[in-house]
Amino acid sequence: MLASPSMALHPAMRPIPAFLSALLLSFTLPLAPALAQDAAPATVDAEGIAEGPIDLQRFMGRWHVIGRVPNFVERGHVASVNTYSLRGGDRVSIRYQYRDGFDAPEEEIDLRARVDADSGNRRWRTWFYKVVPTHSRILEVAPDYSWALIGYPGREMAWIFAREPDMDAALYRQLAQRLRDRYEVNTDKLKRVPQHPEQVGRLGFEVPNQK
Repeated sequence: MLASPSMALHPAMRPIPAFLSALLLSFTLPLAPALAQDAAPATVDAEGIAEGPIDLQRFMGRWHVIGRVPNFVERGHVASVNTYSLRGGDRVSIRYQYRDGFDAPEEEIDLRARVDADSGNRRWRTWFYKVVPTHSRILEVAPDYSWALIGYPGREMAWIFAREPDMDAALYRQLAQRLRDRYEVNTDKLKRVPQHPEQVGRLGFEVPNQK
């Protein structure tokens, strides 16, 4: 079903979005156990981070991929964006848009996800080609839902999302440090995703597939 990295991809078999980039690893992972139901209302901790269940309505909408641990699926994508739409209950539609370079055409993929409500809406199962599930978790969100930290079981992957394509360097460093210290992500591998042509070639930014 999956093409090897050396094979050309059929148009229907395009790379998968941020939440799905650890697909091959997910084949051997069981579903995370459900957490207690009736989670307490969201609060804000001493560091200003929203705790408790995720408000799905607020989480919906457009998220720019500001940073990620590069992987063979997403590597080299620029202007990466995920857009989430609630389809009712615990079902979510996901549209991933990206370019291989700023002069390349925009491409997109539509997927579907199911949210585990018993996890406080933090654990998601997303279906790849409608049949193969993979898993992700919303680690943290800003109180105003302006940014989010996304993780993957085993801490091999992580992403930094934001509502805007630009993020202050100090905030980016702070969020990267939280991924490292609180969630044990190897942030030495974390790269910023170019959202503007002028970011290409800058230190710490991922190199596009097409320059």
